[in-house]
Amino acid sequence: GPDGERKLLRTHTSPIQVRVMQQRTNQAPAGPWASGQAPPIRIVGPGRTYRTDSDRTHTPMFHQMEGLVIDRDIHMGHLKWTLDAFCRRFFETDTVVTRLRPHHFPFTEPSAEMDVQCDRSGDTVKIGEGSDWLEILGGGMVHPNILRICGLDPDEWQGFAFGFGIDRLAMLKDGMPDVR
Repeated sequence: GPDGERKLLRTHTSPIQVRVMQQRTNQAPAGPWASGQAPPIRIVGPGRTYRTDSDRTHTPMFHQMEGLVIDRDIHMGHLKWTLDAFCRRFFETDTVVTRLRPHHFPFTEPSAEMDVQCDRSGDTVKIGEGSDWLEILGGGMVHPNILRICGLDPDEWQGFAFGFGIDRLAMLKDGMPDVR
């Protein structure tokens, strides 16, 4: 900028989740995401992101969707059910089989990547059939330290968060072999 400030294009949309939690607990100024009330919180947040990736399944600019649920007695089973239901509806088939694999994300613990079972024979990926696996998104339980930073007591509130690339999922749904 004119004042010498350097800007960085965001690489993920996870800060949406922290802003919402802080605004709900009055830890930050109100903004477009604020509602002025404490949990429960249930949001989805889309956003444009930028990375140096560029190949058949990645582009330098793409769109992500974040999901966040904060409430009492939330656990990984709620996350798995939510993502399974999303996959069945998004891919428009009840035959979608998913699995969670342990992974590391800085703001969730435990964290996992979600894979869908698919068929990779030929030029397209067919979701809901076959015996291959494809990673489609990541998520996990909101780390207790993140809850504390946002003014929430982790002994009272728990939650899960997830994120995925909208463009990539649309590509898979429509059988596009190259996103470019």
